[in-house]
Amino acid sequence: MSTRGELPGSVEAFLLDLDGTIYLGDRLLPGAAAWIEFLREGGYPFLFLTNNSARDATAYARKLERYGLAVSPEEILTSGEATARYLRQEGIVHVFPIGTPAFEAEFRRRGIILDGADISGTEAVVVGFDTTLTYAKLEAGCRLLLRGARFIASHPDYVCPTEREPLPDCGAICAAITAATGLEPTVVGKPSAFMVQVALEKLGVPAEKTAIVGDRLYTDIRMGIEGGIFPILVLTGETKEGDLAQSPWQPGACFPSVRELHGALARRDP
Repeated sequence: MSTRGELPGSVEAFLLDLDGTIYLGDRLLPGAAAWIEFLREGGYPFLFLTNNSARDATAYARKLERYGLAVSPEEILTSGEATARYLRQEGIVHVFPIGTPAFEAEFRRRGIILDGADISGTEAVVVGFDTTLTYAKLEAGCRLLLRGARFIASHPDYVCPTEREPLPDCGAICAAITAATGLEPTVVGKPSAFMVQVALEKLGVPAEKTAIVGDRLYTDIRMGIEGGIFPILVLTGETKEGDLAQSPWQPGACFPSVRELHGALARRDP
């Protein structure tokens, strides 16, 4: 795998994807620990940014701690948290969630009411990466949407990368609902402008001084391009080098892994 592009001198902060970038499944990827240590010691602001809504920030912090990485929940933004923020911004209070208990807890923490399948006042059906998915949830969601509820997705990812085979993710669940209803969701997570806004607010650094590092062209790289953030692709997750030629979303730089990105930043700022 080859390296292409250079790290601009203007970049001083990083938005870091997790799945496929820092770890894959339950395995920390080579060079990830040294990369995070380098950022901390160098005073580079960074924020972990994940579209995986199955867990909350506290659970991700604990997972990273098991890898020897000391990370606080405040340094992590999930699409679940962003979705809860979006609902509050839109004034949506009553929702039917299709997601994990952790996904539902994000809404409860922000005063959003979780409705059952037959509540007439449900304002939105909100879908995440649901490892507890049942046919009953799909049926109820479709019924509520056809009665006029809004269709909102925490993120568009079709699969979740693992060390073995990829798993069906939020985008795949939404595709089934779209096939049944003819309706398309509003997407909150990467690559949406709303996710850019929330991430930069938490990071505290403007877009033109920030890079996003991730393994997916249609979320991480697209978010960078459309959000004015320098996009860096790593080839340790979903995207392979051969995929680049067919993609409309081209990274500003591409590295085999964060290990090589670490080396590039160290050479730029010796």
